[in-house]
Amino acid sequence: MKEAGTLVLAFLLGSLPFGLIVARVLFKTDIRAQGSGNIGAANAARTLGKGAGALVLVLDALKGFVPTILAQDVGGLPLALLAGFAAIIGHCYSPWMRFRGGKGVATELGVLFGLAWQAALIFIGVWILAVVATGFASVGSLLASLSMIGALWLFLDARAAIYAACVTAIIAWRHRENIQRLFEGRENRLIGASRSASNPGGAP
Repeated sequence: MKEAGTLVLAFLLGSLPFGLIVARVLFKTDIRAQGSGNIGAANAARTLGKGAGALVLVLDALKGFVPTILAQDVGGLPLALLAGFAAIIGHCYSPWMRFRGGKGVATELGVLFGLAWQAALIFIGVWILAVVATGFASVGSLLASLSMIGALWLFLDARAAIYAACVTAIIAWRHRENIQRLFEGRENRLIGASRSASNPGGAP
């Protein structure tokens, strides 16, 4: 029962739409009507400012970190992997938003800090390098997520690598519109986004 309760708590924590909450409470606006319409940190930074983006990033990461750490104490690595996955699913398909939500990247970062901080640092490094090289947050998110399959296998085990593969598939699915725009040359760059906030783009 404790294990089941931990997973339910992870999903509920993950489902909290902090991007929407921050935009409404601090800026009296609906972030879904701004920029890409996504509730994640990149769209918050693009449309509400870097401070708002940083706040949303931290809050969304905590949604993954907290249940992962709690699950580690309750049931070890297997339950931690399931709790992290539940938190990401909650973020991507929040019942408070009619089972819509963000793209899972910031929440995945929080999970990684709970599982293996070394993998989290690799995730951040790959994301930064990809964004600097291409200018696209969506490319950074996809490549950083993909890199976690090998990183978690290295720092943890095959079970963690399988978890990473499942999360990568979800994040890729959530970025399917970004991927289409990339192929069509219409994706919005993160750099200079403030001048083109009305155009859709990639966001965690």
